Amino acid sequence: MVSVAGPWGAVFSFLLVAAVAIGGLAVLARVFRVRARVSSPLARRPYECGEDPEGVAWIQFHPRYYVIALFFVLFDVEAVFFFPWGVAVGRLGGAGLMAMLTFVGILMLGWWYALRKGALKWQ
Repeated sequence: MVSVAGPWGAVFSFLLVAAVAIGGLAVLARVFRVRARVSSPLARRPYECGEDPEGVAWIQFHPRYYVIALFFVLFDVEAVFFFPWGVAVGRLGGAGLMAMLTFVGILMLGWWYALRKGALKWQ
């Protein structure tokens, strides 16, 4: 058995095992990939819920869609941080309450700034 000397040896061992696992999975995925036996022209057509597509399949979306999506992700992550805080709120006391109020306050300042700049106006 190889001796792991110190924390850097453990880190190196972990990285080596991770690299071997990732490389092995990549090779296995390449070897056992799913391939069509015969290429079909239908596979190259755009598909829209079983209907024949109308117009061009590649269109540009307004950046406002992405801003709304980013705000959704931001507030979704905020909700994830609420769950462990809610479980431990009794043990955290006033310091935990102040930390969460600070966290929510910073997020609300960002939301207020976005509203004021008009980033969330739907036009």
